[in-house]
Amino acid sequence: MSEGQGGRLAGKAALITGGAGGIGVATARRFLAEGARVALLDRDPQALAAAAAGLGGGKSVVAVAADIADAAAVGDAVRHAVGALGGLDVLVNNAAARVYQPLAEASAESWDAILGVNVIGASNVTRAALPPLRASGRGAVVNVSSAFALIGRRGMGQYDATKAALVAMTRALAAEEAGSGVRVNAVCPGSILTPYTQGRAAARGMTEAELAATGMAPCLLGRWGTPEEVANPILWLASDEASFITGAVLAVDGGLTGSLTG
Repeated sequence: MSEGQGGRLAGKAALITGGAGGIGVATARRFLAEGARVALLDRDPQALAAAAAGLGGGKSVVAVAADIADAAAVGDAVRHAVGALGGLDVLVNNAAARVYQPLAEASAESWDAILGVNVIGASNVTRAALPPLRASGRGAVVNVSSAFALIGRRGMGQYDATKAALVAMTRALAAEEAGSGVRVNAVCPGSILTPYTQGRAAARGMTEAELAATGMAPCLLGRWGTPEEVANPILWLASDEASFITGAVLAVDGGLTGSLTG
């Protein structure tokens, strides 16, 4: 579906951070199919260029490289994206950093690094995007948090704590921006089988069959989710179909957080 045709995001412009990754690319593909113009923001220029080329969106896809932890750089990047798109209606905060270690071993340096992306970086992008989102009159922000912001687990406490902060930011920003017509919601994915997840498994010598059988957190549906299964609720929350929804936190986790298995 090309720009100008019908669709749930027809005529809208969207900015997706972490746009070169699995959920980011899947979300961009769904947005384009529903008539949106899309800007991908990522700090990896090569992966970003490959993602944009793979989407095949032509003038409907804009690629902007920046580190969201750098407030000045991300401000310039957002302004460039908005100029290229001709405005902004949707922001998807999807970029994230990860740290794999127990909280007892967490250093000040690792805290600075993960907070810089997952919390401060998301704040940097949102702050830069709010003026055009407000001007849209129908702006929507969708933050990609995590099911593990809602339940505890071992070994990724720093990541999970930053994703819990993103849930709190979602609710606070929804309250602050309601008067400007900007809706703010979050999705909380569980175990999602992305290229990043597959790459980490391969680096540990785990086969795809082993990853499918043992690598996921237990959930009611008993399987991994796909990036597309996260992109679909992001699309819905970004669209006018969710026009009476703000401040919501939607678990997209196969029943992980709602079951005793979590």
